[in-house]
Amino acid sequence: MDVTNKLCPCGTGQSYVDCCGALHSGARKAATAEQLMRSRYSAFAVSDEDYLLRTWAARHRPSSAGIDSTDRWLKLEILSTENGGLLQAEGVVEFRAHYVGGVVHERSRFIRENGQWVYAEGLE
Repeated sequence: MDVTNKLCPCGTGQSYVDCCGALHSGARKAATAEQLMRSRYSAFAVSDEDYLLRTWAARHRPSSAGIDSTDRWLKLEILSTENGGLLQAEGVVEFRAHYVGGVVHERSRFIRENGQWVYAEGLE
């Protein structure tokens, strides 16, 4: 999916290049747990498995992110955030990710690993 000149899939209203694209390319790092959550959603939308694996906590990282390039992601809704700010080490983001044929609803735990936000696990 070519999103170079399009709005970012994460829903901020910014261009992909200025928003999640900068995180995917490594030009910037996520400043908050929510920003990392948004960038990971966008990585699914643009099929960037390398970014997903790079931003997964080492302890929980699978060998594959399980991207299905035929999925068409439609919208991300951030329902709530707990902690996960600039000076914090852990946070939780609850979200709904809509795709053609369904919705993923999860509370995700994020931690700092080597100073960078990473996805740790989904919570019940």
